Amino acid sequence: MAACFALVVLILRMLCSNIVYDVVAMKPEVVDVLDFGAVGDGTADSSEAFLKAWDLVCSREIENGVRILLVPENQTFLLHPVTFSGPCKAKEIKFLVWVNWPFPSSFSGKRQPDSYYLIKQIMGRIVSPVSPETWEGLDRGKWLTFHGVSGLKIKGRGEIDGRGWGWWNQSCRYHPHLEGCTSLAPTVRRSFDFDLLHLQAMILMHLQAMIFESCKTSSLSQVRLINSSQTHVLISGTNDFIVDDVVITAPETSPNTDGIHISSASNIFIRNSIIGTGDDCVSIGDHTTNIHISHVRCGPGHGISIGSLGKSGNFVQVQNIRVKTVSFKGTTNGARIKTWQVGKGYIRGVTFENLFFHSVKNPIIIDQNYCDVRGACRELETGVKVKDVVYKNLRGTSSTEVAITLNCSRSVSCTGLLLQSVLLKSAVTGKNVSSSCINAHGAAIGVVQPAPCFQDFDY
Repeated sequence: MAACFALVVLILRMLCSNIVYDVVAMKPEVVDVLDFGAVGDGTADSSEAFLKAWDLVCSREIENGVRILLVPENQTFLLHPVTFSGPCKAKEIKFLVWVNWPFPSSFSGKRQPDSYYLIKQIMGRIVSPVSPETWEGLDRGKWLTFHGVSGLKIKGRGEIDGRGWGWWNQSCRYHPHLEGCTSLAPTVRRSFDFDLLHLQAMILMHLQAMIFESCKTSSLSQVRLINSSQTHVLISGTNDFIVDDVVITAPETSPNTDGIHISSASNIFIRNSIIGTGDDCVSIGDHTTNIHISHVRCGPGHGISIGSLGKSGNFVQVQNIRVKTVSFKGTTNGARIKTWQVGKGYIRGVTFENLFFHSVKNPIIIDQNYCDVRGACRELETGVKVKDVVYKNLRGTSSTEVAITLNCSRSVSCTGLLLQSVLLKSAVTGKNVSSSCINAHGAAIGVVQPAPCFQDFDY
């Protein structure tokens, strides 16, 4: 009996020893941008210091594979256009603008002993140059770019401020007669491989401020992004990416300031976030699959949009899109799909579920006749096929009379549409709402108000 007890004790000691070893092994190495010459006064250009710090964390492989690039508390760092490039030797890189994590108080290049670590809250701020002239001779579609990095985790309670008013004041959208007006402005982004993807990038380049391109198994969490010159976050050519617990804001009148745009990407998760801008809260572009959006508050802005797609006559491929548990407040659209008649290809396997609308102009809208000027484009025999779209458990109010718009192509109809448990009322007391359909085929299950207007029931 005593021998058995001794054996158990020995095994437990070995297990505990392994656990302790694993915990120690997981302690990261921290690289503070201040140690590379960054100046946190908000006016000195710290781009080179950030790049030097990045080169260190990216180029050296360490025992546990985890490295942290730290943006320290209570300081503001001005960054000119920069690209943080991979691939990196470290298996995981954490780019922190806030962290509640044990870390050494200064960088020495070596892991510190256990007693050297402490818990400290970090708060940092990254800002863009205000003047568009900073981009003279540079790619105007880029500000902060992460290219070809795997295992990247950008995290924190800090702030990334695009200070985009210099671009908004010369936007061609609002100042079309202004000499030298701007249709392209920088974004934070991640890079991808070219050919078709390059074509897609050129089409979408006017959308960006923080860019993630050709990245794998990465994430963006807890950060606040504000006032991008145009799109706040672009995810392109990227697989297995998570956006979690972020706040993205810009004035409702700011042009083309999408919250998040996704293109040529798969397995993307956007959740637990608040987005309110001058354009789409989330927009989904071409060559996308397995996109999951959940627990998001959207507004102001243009809603959550698939598209616009097919403008260049290309073959669209979008499928397996899930939008669940999202609230829309005061937006121009809610659940929107928009395509150009000249396009080809398909959008299929889309689910909008558990959505709530508060005074939204177009709570449910499919527009296969999207055009620069509404109604000005001539009717064509081509079109992007919209198929198998489910609207389930949708509630709320519409600020316009038509709450459900299914404006499908007369040549390429929408098929397999399903309205299940949809209850939409007017935001104006005493007013009624209606549905409008063109060449839309589908079915209704349960209570659906306003009454559906399908051409036939094809379920």
